[in-house]
Amino acid sequence: MAIEITELEIDEWRAEAEGRGEQVFQQSVLGDHYLLPKDIGQGGDRVIQLRGGLTLAICETQFFQPMQIKRSHEESFPLTAKFYLAGASTVTTQNTAEIASEYSETAGSSYLYHLPDLTEIETWSAHKPNQMVMIYADVDYFRTLNPTTEALPQPLQALMQDTGRFHQSAGKMTPAMALVLQQICHCPYQGSAQHLYLESKALELLALQFACFETTHSKSKPSAKLNSADLERVEYARDLLIQQIADPPSLMKLARLSGLNEFKLKRGFRHLFGTTVFGYLYDYRM
Repeated sequence: MAIEITELEIDEWRAEAEGRGEQVFQQSVLGDHYLLPKDIGQGGDRVIQLRGGLTLAICETQFFQPMQIKRSHEESFPLTAKFYLAGASTVTTQNTAEIASEYSETAGSSYLYHLPDLTEIETWSAHKPNQMVMIYADVDYFRTLNPTTEALPQPLQALMQDTGRFHQSAGKMTPAMALVLQQICHCPYQGSAQHLYLESKALELLALQFACFETTHSKSKPSAKLNSADLERVEYARDLLIQQIADPPSLMKLARLSGLNEFKLKRGFRHLFGTTVFGYLYDYRM
């Protein structure tokens, strides 16, 4: 039977283990290492803060019993690239139209996701090694590379518009990704050179994954053509937004009031006004 636990309860479990004399936290120049209490499993997470708000995490764990970990994400959530080297997990979500109610992540694949304001339960098997590398970055990080969102691949730009909640497979990891991942996990440098090396490898890994994601999804993403009636509804939505500027409706409500789905509404604003719905609202207020 799986142990059901929240992230807060894991922290409390660590604190109890530390009180018994276990070493559950290590801090170094490179970053922080959070270890599992010995009665839960072995291994843990290494979290390395890089420049510009970029974060690299290396997870190597093995649980002694099946685990169900409940995570509650805040409204501020980074764009996350995950690379699964070993193991597998199943994730369930509730009351979220954009995300499948259940999906699996498996070794040999990589994933891209942005999951603000969401609760999920991740299930792990017992006595199986898990190894993952994650890269976390605020979307604004990529705007420092390019003043527009064109620093992201086109399919990812569409997903990141407005609410931008999504979880997508970027496909099987390529040999080039596998090489960079091994270089990250077995960094040959120390001190400041180590930080520079890991930062360069994290960026290289993101570039490889974005290229793979663009190839995988650019041809498969369905298009939604906008006819003249749709464009009239987009203009009507614009008028509603201006009329209610003091207390603007949510994207979902605006789409419903204008008779469009959210995708067509966002696409229509891009087509007619060259910006997102809330980008238009911001510009109008200014």
